[in-house]
Amino acid sequence: MLAAQHKLPAVYPARLFVANGGLVSYGFSVIEQYRKAAGYVDRILKGEKPADLPVQAPTRYELVINLKTAKALGLEVPSMLLASADEVIE
Repeated sequence: MLAAQHKLPAVYPARLFVANGGLVSYGFSVIEQYRKAAGYVDRILKGEKPADLPVQAPTRYELVINLKTAKALGLEVPSMLLASADEVIE
């Protein structure tokens, strides 16, 4: 990742980036979006028109922190932030 090569802290939109060495991600829950999509498919297969289905925004967001990357960048992550994270990668 370009940010890591230049030792720049960065916030990414998905957990995948943090799992591959990014510092922090904050974005919607992909699993929740898949579940909502499955519900839409079910409703369409039961006969509802796609145009009649409401548009829904994500309701759950995830905060993921990579402590190994934070240490490599010389950053100390506050304990309050670690406590509020959905996942901490060590």
